[in-house]
Amino acid sequence: MRSEPTPFEGGPMDGRILPILLGPTGHPPKWYEIPVPDGAGGPPTVLLYQRVPSGYTKRLHLQKGWKYVFDPTGEKPKLRWPWTKPGS
Repeated sequence: MRSEPTPFEGGPMDGRILPILLGPTGHPPKWYEIPVPDGAGGPPTVLLYQRVPSGYTKRLHLQKGWKYVFDPTGEKPKLRWPWTKPGS
């Protein structure tokens, strides 16, 4: 499996660079979850990071790579299929 060093922004992982496994398309996952164990023995806290473009080149406006940005809500959006009714 191929991996790519990916930077993290915001939250407790701010400034760190981790090797993230790439999928079959060559991109890292859209969401990255980091479970943090609770010191009191309760359920672990899950830190959620969203994949965003890290920047673009000046001349041709090509994407340079990916980075993960902290999502303080801690919830992934639900899947939306084109054939489902809005509001359900």
